[in-house]
Amino acid sequence: MELPSYETLALSWPQADVLLVTLNRPQVGNALNTQMAHDMLDLWRRLEADGQAVRCVVLTGAGDRIFCGGGDLKERNGMSREAWTRQHELFERMFWQMGDLPQPLLAAINGHAYAGGLEMVLMCDFAYASDQARYAFTEVGIGIMPGAGGTQNLPRAIGSRRAKEMLMTARPIDAQQALSWGLVNALHPADQVLAATLEAASAIAANAPLSIRQVKKSVRYGSQMEIRTAYRFEIEAYNHLIDTDDRLEGVLAFNEKRKPRFKGS
Repeated sequence: MELPSYETLALSWPQADVLLVTLNRPQVGNALNTQMAHDMLDLWRRLEADGQAVRCVVLTGAGDRIFCGGGDLKERNGMSREAWTRQHELFERMFWQMGDLPQPLLAAINGHAYAGGLEMVLMCDFAYASDQARYAFTEVGIGIMPGAGGTQNLPRAIGSRRAKEMLMTARPIDAQQALSWGLVNALHPADQVLAATLEAASAIAANAPLSIRQVKKSVRYGSQMEIRTAYRFEIEAYNHLIDTDDRLEGVLAFNEKRKPRFKGS
């Protein structure tokens, strides 16, 4: 898949079907500004519309200290209400598109994730992180609140009481707390986080891509439903896979004692 060059993102291909996306503003803690939002929105839209060859996406930050420090407050300093609202509407579209990405999206958290940076982590399917990273929602300390899913995704990840503590105190939690609370899946030394995440991405990419997408869809939407409705949703997702070439190939490969060759069809 051919993708354009972006001003604030660095793209690379660790393997043919895994895309690595790096937030590339290390001089300002990879802060989210208007241009980065435009870049990310364009990328997520392209992956949704024409990303069949991409089986997994990994998101990380440039540098070795900060994944993303949140919104760029220098750009926002002195913004009028109209300009602030217009920018935030762009942020909203970018985050919702990110959440709807059909491919698995993994976070390789190379450093601290604050405010909008933590909201990016929560939009990912799961995360591996540096054992030195810290996490916080700092918005109430500057007169706003999380506005890109933070108040909804955080309670779903760590429980409402812990989430309210983080959201209302603006105090950071450390890596061990993040792990024990279920915010991240595993901790690694900072210089090993990306390799561990790419290893997981490679394992995902080796599986049937249509199955992976249906699993993601079933978890994402089923978790918002009453349980019996969610069971039915899961069966609908399952039934979409019965007539696929990959299902036939997977069973044949098992019986022939070889690795399957999935084509995503």
